Amino acid sequence: MLKQSLQYKLLQKLSPQQIQLMKLIQLPTQAFEERLKQEIEENPALDTGKDDSDAIDDDLSNEFDDTGNEKIEAEDINIDEYLSDDEIPNYKTQANNYSADDEEKNVPYASGTSFHQSLKNQLSTYSFNEEELAIAEFLVGSIDDSGYIRRDILDLVDDLAFTENVFTTEEKVISILKKVVHTLDPIGVGARDLKECLIIQLKRKEKNKIRSLAIDILESAFDHFVKKHYKKLQEKFNISEDELKEVNKEISKLNPKPGSSYAGNNKIAEQIVPDFSIKLIDGELDLVLNSRNAPELHISREYNNMLKGYQEASVKSKSQKDAVFFIKQKLDSAKWFIDAIKQRQQTLLVTMNTIMHYQYDYFLTGDERKLKPMILKDIADKINMDVSTVSRVANSKYVSTPYGTKLIKEFFSESMKNDQGEDVSTKEIKKILETVILEENKKKPLTDEKLAAILKEKGYPIARRTVAKYREQLDLPVARLRKEI
Repeated sequence: MLKQSLQYKLLQKLSPQQIQLMKLIQLPTQAFEERLKQEIEENPALDTGKDDSDAIDDDLSNEFDDTGNEKIEAEDINIDEYLSDDEIPNYKTQANNYSADDEEKNVPYASGTSFHQSLKNQLSTYSFNEEELAIAEFLVGSIDDSGYIRRDILDLVDDLAFTENVFTTEEKVISILKKVVHTLDPIGVGARDLKECLIIQLKRKEKNKIRSLAIDILESAFDHFVKKHYKKLQEKFNISEDELKEVNKEISKLNPKPGSSYAGNNKIAEQIVPDFSIKLIDGELDLVLNSRNAPELHISREYNNMLKGYQEASVKSKSQKDAVFFIKQKLDSAKWFIDAIKQRQQTLLVTMNTIMHYQYDYFLTGDERKLKPMILKDIADKINMDVSTVSRVANSKYVSTPYGTKLIKEFFSESMKNDQGEDVSTKEIKKILETVILEENKKKPLTDEKLAAILKEKGYPIARRTVAKYREQLDLPVARLRKEI
């Protein structure tokens, strides 16, 4: 039996402009500059910098008729909304909001020869026949950015046949790998796993008793070593605790990722550009927005003159009418973009200012134990904005503080109750947990159960599994792997 019913749903749809604004808010400084550059290139009605010419005449009250007697009213063009006597955007006059620093706007690239090119250049010092050179170059090209060859040798043999038309054997490839690739710099490059990487580095060093012992341990008891089964290693190799300490010290000097340390790996150098700066001036906090977020934009005078020219034309054709509407479209877009930038700056400032005052004690001292529990909704409620807007600011923006440059979302944390029934930040608990682990006896590191007991004594009654979760979030290994000789 079919039944008809009427349902009402309340839906909220965002306009394209609102979506674009949300995207603008989410952009960090460098990405915002790229977006700004793109908009200026695509919309000739946007101009950068201050225009020093005479003030623009806003009196456009005449009507513009085409041959079909249709009219374009000046009010439809709304020039008053686009242009004013002062072409500096009003948000640029708020001097305290922007940093005067002249930051470098170019993303730095690592200079010099690329990692893989350097390896290929080194091959020129060897004497190869055509097949051997093809294999060596293919092996070098298979090395990842960490310096490892992660693929099976048989797969490389197959690829050599299919892509390079080089038909060879697994033995031949391994031979060139060990005799050539493993001798290239940086030392350890071309290894197939961590064990081989460390052994290659040890074998390239001048031999002595400790290094020979370290090679033996890695070759025949690698699992015992990485799992820190020190007693088993002492028994297996009949060595003293001091000798094992020396071995451990020698291996700790090695580089587990030889490729990543290469300065010329041709990657974009990581550069964090703070979106805000918080400074301590005479005991008070001062918040400044990076000046690169506040470009000088205004409507193009040339486009205004084009409108006036079309309006005053004695011949009123259809093509002229189309031109007027094209210009109006560009002016609308330019006006919206300038307004969106203004709204973006206001949103960033009010959000960060609220976060700064919410965590005032932390920003005064830099003590993470003074970070208060704070979730996105706490800030959203205070500034009367949506949680998603606060999230867009927190997840992608950095702030420079007297204690280092921080990702804003790091200041957010959930709350837990201490034994006094007070709300404390999980950040505070993690900091105490990290301190306890740092100060533990490394010969007998504390288990998660013992850590939970210590935290309980300090007034933080949390379960062992919660301790394990916080420890993992701090990137700290289990007790067994923290053990030292």
